Amino acid sequence: MNTGLIFVIIAVAVIAFLSTAVSILREYERGVVFTLGRYTGLTGPGFIILIPVIQQMVKVDLRTITEDVPTQDVISKDNVSVQVNAVIYFRVVEPDKAINEVADFRRATSELAQTTLRSVLGKHDLDEMLSERDKLNADIQEILDNQTDRWGIKVANVEIKHVDLDESMIRAIAKQAEAERERRARVIHAEGEQQAARKLVEAANELSEEPQAMQLRYLSSLQQIAGEHNSTIVFPFPMDLVRDFAAQLNRRNEPGSSDED
Repeated sequence: MNTGLIFVIIAVAVIAFLSTAVSILREYERGVVFTLGRYTGLTGPGFIILIPVIQQMVKVDLRTITEDVPTQDVISKDNVSVQVNAVIYFRVVEPDKAINEVADFRRATSELAQTTLRSVLGKHDLDEMLSERDKLNADIQEILDNQTDRWGIKVANVEIKHVDLDESMIRAIAKQAEAERERRARVIHAEGEQQAARKLVEAANELSEEPQAMQLRYLSSLQQIAGEHNSTIVFPFPMDLVRDFAAQLNRRNEPGSSDED
């Protein structure tokens, strides 16, 4: 009986030793090893043996982590209040720094992303937030990457997901867009009128140089009017004929002129 009890005690001790001394790390895991509380190096992946009680190990996942940045209230440079949320992608590249330099690297990175998001977006107008999102993403990513480098964290990407406005601001932006479209339409219409007037002046100058061309234009207009089945046709009378007829009358009325002329 005593022998069996001793065997059970030994078996339990062996199992306890193995559970604390032996670990298996996956390919994407690394172990930060502490010996008597002092950092003594990295280990893994694979089969790991530690000295129980004397050595402890903290596992660190090296895969990319996706972290949602909670919605932030941001005041833009042009004093517009918006709500912005984003997502960041980062991973641990130096496990020893991620454990020794910061208490909780995931929470620290998330908090830093929130403050950086408010700081960067607050320097830009609303139009830039809506139209230059890629540039803002790159700016935030660069700032975060520089700040988290001392923690052994690499920020790979930052994506602004939503920029939400209140209803009054949405209506104001819609009115602004409508006014801008109307302004452009008026400018285009004015430019068209200007070009048409310029072409008409050029055509008039060319026609004035060739009287025969003017007569052909009269005939073309008459044909066009007749083809529209109008009951009344107004035919333009050439002013050249009027001037010639008036000149002949004046010559006949001059003293000394004869009726035979």
